[in-house]
Amino acid sequence: MTYLLDTNVFLEFLLEQENADEASELLEKLSAGFGISLFALYSIGIILTRRGSASAFLQLVEDIEETGTVVVQLHLSDMSDVITAMQQHSLDFDDAYQYTVAEKYDLTIVSCDRDFDRTSRGRTTPGILLRELERQNDENQDNDTK
Repeated sequence: MTYLLDTNVFLEFLLEQENADEASELLEKLSAGFGISLFALYSIGIILTRRGSASAFLQLVEDIEETGTVVVQLHLSDMSDVITAMQQHSLDFDDAYQYTVAEKYDLTIVSCDRDFDRTSRGRTTPGILLRELERQNDENQDNDTK
């Protein structure tokens, strides 16, 4: 696991928002190569069930289980780090939680949220990561033909 997908990456796809195509393609390409925080999963569940899309949430849970996606969480002892991240980087709680998860597990944050740009970890976007994965795939194919 190298990447931590932020809540909004899933919501872009699930709610058919502006970056839905990129998010969908990224989720297909990464399959089991990414993680989601338990907090993000719960947040998605809250949003989808409030919109009457409990079945979409259950499908997401099933997909996560089938792909072997890693679900990561923080412990109570990590909450002081979340508060520190909020204060140091002017993040709201959910972004600070994601940031702290990325720090703890040394993951690259994938997000459409620019708030992570003012942190020391930064972020990558679904579009940038897709281009990077395509470049790596092209390099691997070139190496295979040699």
